[in-house]
Amino acid sequence: MITLKEKIGYGLGDAASSMFWKIFGMYSLFFYTDVFGITAAAAGTMFLVARLWDSLTDLLVGIMSDRTKTRWGKYRPYLIWFAFPFAVMGVITFYVPDFGQTGKLVYAYLTYSLMMLVYTLVNVPYASLLAVISSDPRDRNTLSSYRMAFAFIGSFVTFMLLQPLIDFFAKNFGGDVAAVTTAVAETSVSTNPVGWVMGVGAIGVICVVLFLLCFSWTKERVVQIESEENASVKQDLKNLFNNAPWWILVATGLAALLFNAIRDSVAIYYFRDYVQAGYRMAGTGWDMTTIYFLVGQAANLLGVMLAPSLSARFGKRRTYMIAILMAGILSTAFFYIPNNITWILILQFTISIFAGYVLPLLWSMFSDIVDHQELTTGRRASGLIFSSSSMSQKLGWAIGAALSGWMLAYFKYVPDALQQSAETIWGERFMISLLPAVCCLLAFIGMYFYPLSDKKVKENYELLEEKRAAAKLD
Repeated sequence: MITLKEKIGYGLGDAASSMFWKIFGMYSLFFYTDVFGITAAAAGTMFLVARLWDSLTDLLVGIMSDRTKTRWGKYRPYLIWFAFPFAVMGVITFYVPDFGQTGKLVYAYLTYSLMMLVYTLVNVPYASLLAVISSDPRDRNTLSSYRMAFAFIGSFVTFMLLQPLIDFFAKNFGGDVAAVTTAVAETSVSTNPVGWVMGVGAIGVICVVLFLLCFSWTKERVVQIESEENASVKQDLKNLFNNAPWWILVATGLAALLFNAIRDSVAIYYFRDYVQAGYRMAGTGWDMTTIYFLVGQAANLLGVMLAPSLSARFGKRRTYMIAILMAGILSTAFFYIPNNITWILILQFTISIFAGYVLPLLWSMFSDIVDHQELTTGRRASGLIFSSSSMSQKLGWAIGAALSGWMLAYFKYVPDALQQSAETIWGERFMISLLPAVCCLLAFIGMYFYPLSDKKVKENYELLEEKRAAAKLD
């Protein structure tokens, strides 16, 4: 029986990961164009190159964690080993050095790539914990929902704190640079470099505490049925690449995460250039972009909370397909609504509810694939398989961020301009609505061909439990 404390403890790990992941997903493109000082096209290319390389390291870290042996288990130790480097690299990544354009670009490539590597060294083993905390699919579904719930809570906290923290540190520690020099700044977060590095540092401290609690409150229970002494990396990879459900789920997850990545990356530009709402909430200092993000996270959390009961009633696959289809339809509608904050927030809320259904179901399905592969090959390569889920996540964000940067450049975005062109604004509207809708359609098509039904997952679980019981008797 998995205790409430352990469920919360597992969730805290993704709360920490998501706090930084949301900074990278929603703020990094803006940071690199308007704070760091490189072009949108250069930033987009950097995201793609760095994360493509990083996605490959996911598989290596998965293989490594599968073969880690400590008194704490295979996967939990990584939470301790890399919690502090995680926070430190975040600060270094968001530091703005006094270099020329070439030097800045080199610094950006190096620090961003190292940050993604450290993220991998924490997040891949963390994700793999899901398959070894419990072997029961119902427990995994619950743990996955706790993971996603706390992920959205972590994201919510980031949105609550980051923009006010940046503005606070910029105002109090940023010197003359912190002064508002353009009208554009009134509708967006501060572009002061000191504010950014100190704001991200404050979030990093919170992340360290959450990772340590996750380590302390969780336990690894599920063990490999057969001996791992002669386990071959080559064979594990061969088994993975011959796993058809895995290929389908990776592709489907890639499309779903691409949907999120594009919508999130362009939101700051959309509000600043198209909506142009100069509102700041009293007491918090939240601008309209932050409020938009917070509404989305609250709706995501609601979707995550509803996902277990809906999937139990209708099945994971069917629930996923309905949710992603509705998100696509509503995203299409987003393009045609009037420039009115009420309409924008209503659509954001409803889209985000359906998007909230998707992610916990996706990660729960990856644990089902662990069982499927163990049953067909005799190898329980949890780390390797869950590293592939991280790989699809990163590829989704990489391609999404790269596309966002390239398309901003294509639509002639000019950093710090008081007024963007009509072409640029149309492009920002297209990127936040119609393009994500296409991603939803691709995810829907992929899930249509996914072969592991709820009935098949249950059968796999029962067969594996019989094997484990027999192994204990031997």
